[in-house]
Amino acid sequence: MAGKKRSGGESSDEVENNSLANVPAKKKPKNGRRKTGERSDSGDANSQAAAPPGVASYAKDMEKKKKRKALDKGRKRTALEKEGIAPQAGAVVLNSKSDENGKSVASPSSSTGGLPDLPLNYFRELASADISVRKTAAESLVLRLQDIQTQYETLPDKDSVSDGLMLEAERNDGLDDCAPHLRYTLRRLIRGVSSSRECARQGFALGLTLLVGAISSIKAESLMKLIVDALAVSSSMKGQDVKECLLGRLFAYGALARSGRLNKDWLHDKYTPIIKEFTNAVISLAGKKRYLQEPAVHVLLDIVEKLPAEALLNHVAEAQELRNWFEQATYVGNPDALLLALKLREKISVDHPVFGKLLPVPFSSANLFSADHLSSIANCLKESTFCQPRVHSLWPVIVDRLLPETVHTEDATSISKPSKKAKRTGKSSPIEEEMTKNIQNFCEIIIEGTLLSSSHDRKHLAFDILLLLLPKLRASFVPSVLSYKFVQCLMDILSTKDSWMHKVAQYFIKELLDWLRNDDDYYDARRAAVTMAFQRHSLGKFDIITRTKTIKDLTSEFETEDGCRFFLQNLMDLFVDEKHVPEEPSDMEWALEPCSLNSDQSQTTDDNSEIDSKEEESVGTAENSDLLKSWVIQSLLRILKDADMGPISTYRLKQHILKFLVVQGLFRASLGTEVTSFELQEKFKWPKTATSTALCKMCIEQLQLLLSHSQKSVDSLPKDIVRELDGLASYFMKFLSTLQNIPSISLFCSLNEADEKAVRDLQETERKLSREERYYGLFDDARKSHAMKLLAVQLLLQVLLHPGEFSEAAYELAICCDKAFDDLLKGFGEGEADDEAPEVIDVLVDTLLTLLPQTSAPMRSAIEEVFKCFCHDVTNNGLLRMLRVIKKDLKPARHQDPESDLDDDDGEDCLAIEEEENEDIDEAETGETGESDEQMDDSEAVIGIQNADKGFNENSDDSESDEGMDDDAMFRMDTYLAQIFREKKNQAGGETAQSQLVLFKLRVLSLLEIYLHENPGHPQVLTVYSNLAQALVNPNTSESSEQLVQRIWSIVQKRILKAKEFPKDESIQLSTLVSLLEKNLKLAAKPFKRKKFGTNPPKKKQSAAWNRYKMVSNLAQNSTYWILKIIDARKFSESELQEILDVFQSALVGYFDTKKSHIKVEFLEEVFRRRPWIGHRLFGFLLDKCQNAKMEFRRIEALDLVAETMRSLAPLKSRDEQQTNEEASSKAMKTHLQKLSQLMKVLVLKMPEKQARRSLVRKCCHRIFQTVSKLKLTKSFLKKLGPDGQSACESSISDLFLEFKNA
Repeated sequence: MAGKKRSGGESSDEVENNSLANVPAKKKPKNGRRKTGERSDSGDANSQAAAPPGVASYAKDMEKKKKRKALDKGRKRTALEKEGIAPQAGAVVLNSKSDENGKSVASPSSSTGGLPDLPLNYFRELASADISVRKTAAESLVLRLQDIQTQYETLPDKDSVSDGLMLEAERNDGLDDCAPHLRYTLRRLIRGVSSSRECARQGFALGLTLLVGAISSIKAESLMKLIVDALAVSSSMKGQDVKECLLGRLFAYGALARSGRLNKDWLHDKYTPIIKEFTNAVISLAGKKRYLQEPAVHVLLDIVEKLPAEALLNHVAEAQELRNWFEQATYVGNPDALLLALKLREKISVDHPVFGKLLPVPFSSANLFSADHLSSIANCLKESTFCQPRVHSLWPVIVDRLLPETVHTEDATSISKPSKKAKRTGKSSPIEEEMTKNIQNFCEIIIEGTLLSSSHDRKHLAFDILLLLLPKLRASFVPSVLSYKFVQCLMDILSTKDSWMHKVAQYFIKELLDWLRNDDDYYDARRAAVTMAFQRHSLGKFDIITRTKTIKDLTSEFETEDGCRFFLQNLMDLFVDEKHVPEEPSDMEWALEPCSLNSDQSQTTDDNSEIDSKEEESVGTAENSDLLKSWVIQSLLRILKDADMGPISTYRLKQHILKFLVVQGLFRASLGTEVTSFELQEKFKWPKTATSTALCKMCIEQLQLLLSHSQKSVDSLPKDIVRELDGLASYFMKFLSTLQNIPSISLFCSLNEADEKAVRDLQETERKLSREERYYGLFDDARKSHAMKLLAVQLLLQVLLHPGEFSEAAYELAICCDKAFDDLLKGFGEGEADDEAPEVIDVLVDTLLTLLPQTSAPMRSAIEEVFKCFCHDVTNNGLLRMLRVIKKDLKPARHQDPESDLDDDDGEDCLAIEEEENEDIDEAETGETGESDEQMDDSEAVIGIQNADKGFNENSDDSESDEGMDDDAMFRMDTYLAQIFREKKNQAGGETAQSQLVLFKLRVLSLLEIYLHENPGHPQVLTVYSNLAQALVNPNTSESSEQLVQRIWSIVQKRILKAKEFPKDESIQLSTLVSLLEKNLKLAAKPFKRKKFGTNPPKKKQSAAWNRYKMVSNLAQNSTYWILKIIDARKFSESELQEILDVFQSALVGYFDTKKSHIKVEFLEEVFRRRPWIGHRLFGFLLDKCQNAKMEFRRIEALDLVAETMRSLAPLKSRDEQQTNEEASSKAMKTHLQKLSQLMKVLVLKMPEKQARRSLVRKCCHRIFQTVSKLKLTKSFLKKLGPDGQSACESSISDLFLEFKNA
């Protein structure tokens, strides 16, 4: 009800919309019954007779009794009229009837004096749920009563007037000047505001407000007396009846206050006692029930807004009930009294004794929010939780006082952007200082000391208050509002999902983020302030503790250069300035194990934790500082991820970050905490406490990431702006050199002579490479020099990160750079060569492999970029050294052959397949039944494959195995491998050594993938394939790491077997291809072996063995297709191709003659389909083997090969020409006609018993008949078939044979 000022004739909409403000809703009566307070407001003609004044409480609750009473009165009245007895004095007979529309109206009679009728349907419409209907009814009722009252006042004899209505009131009610209709309406409206039927209370209050304000004949004193009498509370009333009467009086008083009558009476008579009586009555009503206090205060605020200050001082402030109420407010905790006092003081603008201790003297915002006064009214404020979940009306007033709207709009710019004078003096404006102090006092005493330390309801209120503050909150006030205790409480709640307050905290976070997103003027400042507050008080773990993405969302929305720079500056200030770091480490222990909030008892934020000694306190503070600083370091690069900026703006931000990381991570100040560089014209600042070594190393790691990301972003830019931006690495080296020359600072760690020399060499190398880069411009050589420069910079940081480990690699890289770029114009390997000296590219590869195992991700990225630039020049020796790493095993081979323990660098015996000629594999062991091997997939027994490291090295010079090498005799490239083998000898380090070796192999595989991508058709691809295939089929590889197996398999499939380009060079020897082809066919034919897993073999091992078999089989088949593609491209002669045919012929012999061969017929059929010349040349041999097959099921399976070969023979497609040549086909078929007829005879004479196999035989025979008929060789075929064969065909396949014969 504390709205804007309204005149006495305010609109019905305003009155209607405010009629129910701050009043509790009424519960629906049970069983459809209505209480006594629901008076007869519907306008029913049978219930118009109402109880006389003072008897309202005697009415019954049930509608049935009310109707019965009305019927009794009607019968008595009818009986009196029949007997001729006149009605009693003081009463008027009601003679009503219904009009055509069913609306009840008062019938005209001689006693009415000609006054207009009053339609009773108005009262029914006042209770309608439709606001427009209520508004229309109220306005129509007032207009009709104004007309009636006007005519009534013109009557000469008012006492003789009777309105035909039976009025229950006596004549001494003070309304003698009002027409009977008006008096009746007033009583009915007063009774209606106590009814809870539909919207009766709102509608009747609206009608009463408009009526009292429109008709001056209604006296306020008489109306107040009528309100008390009509809605009196008696001892016989029940709880709900009492509530209805009290609410009715409240609405009636509110109608009187909003009607403007009190203001008119005061203007007419400034000494009128009605205002004081009204104030006392309202205050007295407020003291009866707690739920009446706040709406009663709003009733008084209505008259406070309408009355002038003089009337308030002389009447409202002098009311005795109000004085007593204010005196007791601070003791009992009365927020409504404080609200009324604040609004009253705002209107009168004078310090009055009536306020007592509620308001300070003199009154001002500074005094109101002083620590002493807030402590005195804290009881009033914390008791405002009774109206939850609604926020008490007091709090918006407090917030407006705390953050005035006028100051916020006028001085926001001056506060957010202080003047240069203020920056020089370091002082804020007086307004900002006062507001900051007020905010601090309010948050410390009320939010933290009163609400957060109390019950859940008061914690809930604290969150609601902060939500009210948000729209007016400035960035400078955020640290005070989001204080340490509040953030701790917020994290405590969010970390426990089953707590009562969890949804409240989630809603607060949501509204906070929405507020930050909707604010455009100071978006970045407030976002940065909120992020800093959350992370500072949680030691950088807000998201981790609360299990949310709040900080991630906040930091991801800095999109402009100014916003990112502002946030970066806040992060850097937080790193250097340690005064804001929380000093209560024990308070943070709860974050590891979130405490429960399910208890009904209130939870408090512990702020009294004590530490036994100052040493423990300093240690705890240092730990907290490191946690917070680590978050700062990690956040520097994250803000660049989602920023939507141009390349130049991003480059400037990266420079800003780079300088901070270099200063804080690489150097320490020897004297003081501030150092000024006159050369750079900058001042650098360090924390008072020396930064720990761990944080310095973290800065170096972030510096490496920054340089690596900068390179990736530059690679995606157009070349015309690369030269302008691609200087971050050079800028770093210059900045580093400048800081090294400042005598008052030093490196964060001491370096030995080797490391110092390595740093100097790398700096000199970087300068040389920069000159080379500028010399070559945008050519490929410039790309090489740039990649080498980035590697040198990364290696320099690596030397500082791990002193004593990379000095030798740095020395060799510097030599490689000098030698490589001296030979660029000549090319690697050209000019005068020293037979004993290794080639530069080999030394470079060795150096890269040495750096690869123990370096960071940015360092590996730089290594891969350098290798990508120089991979075209990699020699065979360098490539074999890389492949040697992939084939290394910590476990010895299960079947070690002393003669085969040779190095496989030439890749001849790449697959290392064990012959197993002397090993018998029975049917049970291989899953072979003699009938079919189709059940192998469904077998529960998982059969494995063993691969021995056996082969031959024709071109290898190494006669000793790696196992027998002494560590000192290994290549320097194998230093890391030697270390792994030494760790393997120690049982405790077995797993560590294995994981390190796997990691090393994965990194080398990345280099190999780069090589294959850049050299897709190079002859060395065959070498890479052979070694990778050998590693893939090695069982130790799959046992060591499934990830390694999948990585090798992916590279072999995508980069070699399925690549668009393949080796076609003439240098590839046929013997190499034949050997690879033979090994792959053997691998494809290799059977399973059951592994002895015990009685209950684990399913994971079974599945792993089965998956590995399928992968190896797939590798063998795809490799065969790939090798045949290379052979076709070389176009070998017929004599050379015979070696290939011999390999396939040997595979077919093994297939037909032994059960050991598990080669798939589908695989051979695909080979014949892709390379038809193989099937053509082996067709006769295939027919012989089918005819003389030892196993029937192999003969039946091989019929698919026969059919595929015949499909390509008729018509025959030559390798050199693609045109049909029927004569050549017929000629080729004639040579095989005898063998074909013999096979036909064998098939029909030995027809299988199983239906599926019989169907395959019929299908093959049908194919033979079709081909022979097409080539017109029917007679020759029948002749070759002979009488015995023909009779056998007629008996077994008569339909097919007769069709063929007749054709």
